[in-house]
Amino acid sequence: MDLPSTHDAMICVALPGLVISTARGQLSGRGLEGFYRAGRRLLSRCQVRVAGREPLIVQAQMTAADRARFVGTLRASPGTGPDPDVVVERTRDAEGAERITLRSASPRPLRLPLEVALGTDLAELGEIASGHAGGELPASVRGSGLRWSRAGASASVTADPPPADALASAGLLRWELELAPGATVSVELRVRQDGAGPVRAAGRTATSPLATARATGDAPGVAELLHTSIDDLQALLLRDPMHPSDLHLAAGAPWRCGLAPAEALVAARMVLPLGTRLAAGTLRTLARTQRTGAGPQYGMIPGPRRDAGPHLPPGCTGTEATLLFPALLAEARRWGLAERETEGLLPAAERCLTWLSTAVGDGTYLCDPLPGRPVRCETQAHAHRAAVLGADLLDAFGRPGATELRQWAQQLRTAFREDFWIEDRGGGRPAAGRAPDGRLLPHLDAAAVHLLDTGLLGGGEPAPGLLDKVQTEQLARLLGSPAMDSGWGLRGLAVKEPGYNPFGHRSGAVRVAETAVAVAGLAAAGYEKEAGSLLRGVLAAAEAFGHRLPEMFAGEQRIDGSGPVLHPAACRPSATAAAAVVLLLTTLAGIRPDAPARTVTLRPVRTAPLGEIGFTGLRVAGAPFSVRVSRLGLALVEEAADGLQLGV
Repeated sequence: MDLPSTHDAMICVALPGLVISTARGQLSGRGLEGFYRAGRRLLSRCQVRVAGREPLIVQAQMTAADRARFVGTLRASPGTGPDPDVVVERTRDAEGAERITLRSASPRPLRLPLEVALGTDLAELGEIASGHAGGELPASVRGSGLRWSRAGASASVTADPPPADALASAGLLRWELELAPGATVSVELRVRQDGAGPVRAAGRTATSPLATARATGDAPGVAELLHTSIDDLQALLLRDPMHPSDLHLAAGAPWRCGLAPAEALVAARMVLPLGTRLAAGTLRTLARTQRTGAGPQYGMIPGPRRDAGPHLPPGCTGTEATLLFPALLAEARRWGLAERETEGLLPAAERCLTWLSTAVGDGTYLCDPLPGRPVRCETQAHAHRAAVLGADLLDAFGRPGATELRQWAQQLRTAFREDFWIEDRGGGRPAAGRAPDGRLLPHLDAAAVHLLDTGLLGGGEPAPGLLDKVQTEQLARLLGSPAMDSGWGLRGLAVKEPGYNPFGHRSGAVRVAETAVAVAGLAAAGYEKEAGSLLRGVLAAAEAFGHRLPEMFAGEQRIDGSGPVLHPAACRPSATAAAAVVLLLTTLAGIRPDAPARTVTLRPVRTAPLGEIGFTGLRVAGAPFSVRVSRLGLALVEEAADGLQLGV
């Protein structure tokens, strides 16, 4: 079955609440439309008619990540010409509220019947996605509204003021509204899951783990883009049910409203400039899932398999999450995670590193966990970063094992530069992997960007990478070529590679998170031209998407007068896409903190691809941090923690 399309959906999110509609505002019961709570559709149909007619929608907009507003008009007075004289406004909230407001512009009193037709199937999101949702359930009248039930679930809609009529057989609530000239009258509907009780969305509490940073600058839309992205991140926050003080990010709406370990760690790492509390909560949550029983999986963080495109079998995101864990902990400490919190998470990081050492054994490379699987280039990059940053972390707390990790990392660097590089007339390229028989897989894809993402060590220094200087320069050239740079961001697979598909998840679509990793890595390595081109492309795409980037979109080539093409199944909002905006923009300032040493080093992008840009309300060393980069590429710290020294 094809997934229901999300490309034209307006999605309001305040997890565990979610509401999806089209720009028409009406919930028709088709596709994904409806109010959801914790993955169950509580209401699928909510159709408004005034005086027997459906208002004509003239404006539909997201007013926040969790709210939408629809404005409709109609002519209620006969013989008044083409001008509407009643405005019908609907405001919708992801936590289950809808307000319907009628405003009269008629010169005489109006008596208008308002009808709201309601219905639901109480289906789970998985049932809807697979086409097995079933039909609408019969309703019953309950108090000032209607109620529906099926095995194991029930929901109700209540109205304020109560309706004049409630017809269960038709699923209809009806009011007779009196409007004086210029008057306004409202009806509010509340959608609730019976027996569940109110659950306040994690992102709506006063103790959010994300700083409300702001951006200013020459480039239009930068301020709104950062604001919208942080708003989306707040909307996707979830609590660990058993440890409610620990927050992490859901992967995205509507398809991935739960914990995806690798994506949660990636997003938490990208938003370290907004503080370390999200990283700490994510790490603690995942540490509780870590396998601690005897055997080869000891220390591993479990995760699902993920498609890897047409040239490689699906990969294990648990491997990626296990390798990301110690890297995130090490970098969170550099950004200001307290030593006590870091030390509390250190045993889990050590178990991840033990798993890495066990999985590599006496070999050089980290292979896929199943027999006969390839050695992936991307996995070696993650493993190398985990070893280097993990060794740094172990040394900081006087734990054993750092020397062995560094020795293996050095061995991996030496072997990788020889074994994973394919020479050709164009200057060569890194192999995407090695088959079990030793054959190199030569296709060029976006996974290669992880070779540039080496991590942060003390003193603001980037960690060494798997490529040498010449190879890094060649990779930068390839990533900046038209085959990979679509003009809107980085394609998942180069255009001329077999199996290229501009809509393919891992075979040609632009994935925002990978583009951000490429921009940050290229900028850190000194390849600012290529970084600037990718940055400007994805920011242009963001403007076309109303500053709310989806997790991916088609890798179609940008041409004059065109816009980015939506992917019909992309999550929007997406945690990694929203977090990628934070990384993309703060990369321009090149902030490299070392909170334990009380220093911060700035390596701004000297070419200033967006002109002047400034940030306020970031977090470094547990305190607000503000920085401005001039049009000449010079950075100036305007606010910082007491005693924090500017490094060179």
